[in-house]
Amino acid sequence: MILPEFSHEWKTGLSLAWSGYIAVLSVWIVMQKRAPVSTMSWILSLALLPFVGFVIYYFLGPQRLKKQRLRRLRSRAIEQAPGDIARLRDASKHAPPTLRQLAALGTAACGLPVSTATSVELLSGGARTFDAIFDCIRQARDHVHLEYYIFEPDNIGTQLRDLLIERAREGVTVRLLLDALGSKRVGRKFMAPMREVGIHVALFHDTRIGRRLRPVTNYRTHRKIVVCDGRIGFTGGVNITDEEDARTRPDAYHDVHLKIAGSAVRWLQTTFIEDWTYATGETLRHVHRAIDSMFPRVDAEDGVGDIPVQIVTSGPDSAVEAIHRVQVDAIHAAKHRAWLTTPYFVPTEPALMALTSAALRGVDVRLLVPRRSDSLIVSAAARSYYDELIAAGVKIWEYKARMLHSKTLVVDDNCAMIGTANFDNRSFRLNFEVSAVIYGPTLTGALVTQFQTDLRNASPVRANRHQTFPRRLGEATARLFSPLL
Repeated sequence: MILPEFSHEWKTGLSLAWSGYIAVLSVWIVMQKRAPVSTMSWILSLALLPFVGFVIYYFLGPQRLKKQRLRRLRSRAIEQAPGDIARLRDASKHAPPTLRQLAALGTAACGLPVSTATSVELLSGGARTFDAIFDCIRQARDHVHLEYYIFEPDNIGTQLRDLLIERAREGVTVRLLLDALGSKRVGRKFMAPMREVGIHVALFHDTRIGRRLRPVTNYRTHRKIVVCDGRIGFTGGVNITDEEDARTRPDAYHDVHLKIAGSAVRWLQTTFIEDWTYATGETLRHVHRAIDSMFPRVDAEDGVGDIPVQIVTSGPDSAVEAIHRVQVDAIHAAKHRAWLTTPYFVPTEPALMALTSAALRGVDVRLLVPRRSDSLIVSAAARSYYDELIAAGVKIWEYKARMLHSKTLVVDDNCAMIGTANFDNRSFRLNFEVSAVIYGPTLTGALVTQFQTDLRNASPVRANRHQTFPRRLGEATARLFSPLL
């Protein structure tokens, strides 16, 4: 094959065009003021794709989104919980300083205060989670709000749709917010029966071309929220899909979820309503008449509990990275234990430093990840961190029974976290996420037991693990893309 010869003028022109492309692209990316490692990764990656890189960065590159916090809504939520506030004021006097500081960080980072719950229940497995959610929806009398990243029109998705239709016919107001990309298989035909009975259905960040001047395809709501009558709420890792239901699929994901009752649910409610108004363009005035039912008054006799709970949210609408900060700060504060379960482990530098520093100072740091993830590049990137983690004293297990999808963190005996955020750059900085932080021993015991149970189906990762050169090279290469994953 004879390659064409370019004249000197052509070579000079191409060189100047490529140099100009790199210069403009670099200025564009640098002006985003992101982390230096992430900035350099984008520049170096797209430099290898002349001109096509503009298109890639336009669609997938980082950008700041404007998503209004509804101050009036948050003020109303606080006004409706005088008993809750009084109980927390008394309890905070006896709380350890580290927990008070962690709670203050969460409040400052995302604007949501510590609240209380009358009960919190760990739900292990999709089947148990679905049963609890369905029962709660059947008992709802005023409204049901649902927000999901993945909602599949399969067996469990159809069952939930039909239940929502039944409740809507009985006068219950239903709002369903679905991520347009994660729930892309839910089409108009599937949703038509819901809309016919008055169910409000909306898509978060519609992926259709022309919906926005600059697409936001790379920014998803990864949240899973269910709120019934403002009194019972759910969040965690379980999506609406048969892949989470062992009754339908023996290879279903292993996952956990959380059921909350009491005043703390109002902050899941607030998060949902803010997402709803952002996605639909509705103003608070459209839902004003229903505010009292959305935020039932919580006094000493109704809803005030003894379990301190803080809902923490984060997303690309804020540079604070609230969930990232809270998890890293909690690990730094650990004195005895920091046990982390995550399906996608691609830590930021601060998160990696927190884990290794805790282990080096003698804290029992454990990491549970899936042996085989549904993303090969993420699995390879995760394994590239094993050697330095193990060298620092972190104990690592790979869950081998099924795909592990749980997202939990236990710190000592007084702090437990469960939510939608993975331990990776995408969850910390790109997706809209929500986590529940439960202070005190109520949930830590259940999560410790769950962690120990999961270890029965996991294999420890040994130091000096044998690897072929191609595998080591693959893991090291995948790590280069960590800031982009």
